[in-house]
Amino acid sequence: MADIHILQMFKESFTLVILLFLSVLSITFALERWWYFRTASGRADDILGGVRKQLEGGKVDAAVAWCQKHPSSVAQVVAYGLMHAGRSRKDLEELMGSKLKEERMKFERYLAILGTLGNIAPFIGLFGTVVGIIRAFRDLAASGTGGPSVVAAGIAEALVSTAAGLIVAIPAAVLYNYFMGRLKRQTVEMEVASTRLTVMLGAK
Repeated sequence: MADIHILQMFKESFTLVILLFLSVLSITFALERWWYFRTASGRADDILGGVRKQLEGGKVDAAVAWCQKHPSSVAQVVAYGLMHAGRSRKDLEELMGSKLKEERMKFERYLAILGTLGNIAPFIGLFGTVVGIIRAFRDLAASGTGGPSVVAAGIAEALVSTAAGLIVAIPAAVLYNYFMGRLKRQTVEMEVASTRLTVMLGAK
C-alpha cells in the first residue's frame, strides 16, 4: 500500500518528478567528479621526486614523458614547465600559471551544477508544497465536506515536496563543499610544484 501511495504522489505532483530527476543528476555528477578527483589528484613532492631523479641523470625528455603519462594535474603542470625549460623565469612562471588554470578548469567541471542543485532544490520543494496546499483547499471548497481531516491529509502530502527538496539539496551542498575543498588543496599542490620546479631549473 505504501508503494502505491508513493507512486500516486509522483503522478499528482510534477515537482516530485523534477526533484527525482535532480537527485539522479546530482548522484551522477558527484560520482563522475569523485572518480576524476581520485585519478587526477597528486602531491607535488611525489611528482617532483620522480622528476628530480630524471633531471640528475640529464634525462629531460624522459622526465617530460614520465610526467605526461602520470594522470595527476600536478604532473601535467610540471611536464609543461619542463617542455619550456629554456625560457626565462618570468615566461616559465606565466606558462605554468596558464597550465595551472587549465588544469583547475578540469577540476571545476560540473561543480557549478552541484552548487546550483544545492541552492534551488529547497525552493522547488517549497513550490510543490505551496501548490499542494492550494490544491487541498480548493478540493475542500469544491466538496464542501470532510472538514479539517481532508485539509490535513492534503497538507501532509504537500509537505512531502519540501522534504524531498531538502533530501536533494543537503547532499548536493555537502558534496559541493567537499569537492571545493579538494580543489583548493590540489590548486595549492600545483602552485607548490610550479614554484619548486622553477627553482630546480634555475631559470633567470
